[in-house]
This record gives sequence, C-alpha cells and structure tokens, in this order.
Amino acid sequence: MTTASETLHRLGITLPVPTPAIAAYVPFVRAGNLLIISGQLPLLDGKLLLTGQFGAGLTLEQGQNAARQCAINVLSQAQAALGTLDLIRRVVRLGGFISATPEFTDHAKVMNGASELMESVFGEAGRHARSTIGVPSLPLGAAVEVEGLFDISP
Repeated sequence: MTTASETLHRLGITLPVPTPAIAAYVPFVRAGNLLIISGQLPLLDGKLLLTGQFGAGLTLEQGQNAARQCAINVLSQAQAALGTLDLIRRVVRLGGFISATPEFTDHAKVMNGASELMESVFGEAGRHARSTIGVPSLPLGAAVEVEGLFDISP
C-alpha cells in the first residue's frame, strides 16, 4: 500500500510551509479522531495564485488549478498538525468558497480541482462529502478558499 507521502512525491508535489492564520483563528483543530483545517487560500510561495471573480474574466482551468493549490495547502496544515499525512484514514468533507458573479454557475467544476487531488492522494479514502458555495468576495481578494475535515488515527 502506497502512503500519502509517497503518492505526493510521485505526483511531484512538495507540501509548502503552512501559512499562519491571517486573523483571529487557528489553522487547525484536532478533536478526538477528527482534524478540522481552516479555510486555505491558493497561496504559492507566499503569493496568491489567483484573485478576482469567476464570471468576470477567470477561466474554469484557472479555478481548478487554484482549488488544487488550496487543497495542497490544506494538506500542508494537516501534516503540520499530525506530523505525517499517514495518520489520515479518510477525507470526510471539503468545503469550497468560490468568488463569483451572480451569473456564474460552475462552482462545482472549480471545486473539482481540490476534490480530484484528495482522491489522487488518498484513493478511495479521499472520496468525500462536499459543499461548494459562491460568494461575492474572499479574504485578500482570493478567487477560491478550501477547508477540510479528516478522520484520523488516534
């Protein structure tokens, strides 16, 4: 059985240093066998990968790449919380926030960038419940934000 760390390596993904909280919250909370990761923006090397709104010039491909980067940042926080991703038994839920105009309706397709990464890393255990919500704006002008909930080994 391949570990999450081995799969990330095979996919060419190096987890970044976790981003500190930008307001009055903590990046993660461990409660029993649950690990909750606060919303992560599409930060890459300390800079936002994508800003703006869908329906106002951003493409679906840009959005999927940004959602994927958010998911990578979620995993970075999970690794910081647990010391290893190998304690994750299941991705329970992802929540996605998509900055969009009222006319935009492909929120779910944008969020697939995050969901598909989780399934690539964790296989069947990466299949999860999900909510995807369109919003008029996000912190720092980000186009996407993703939060996560994981079942972890005690």
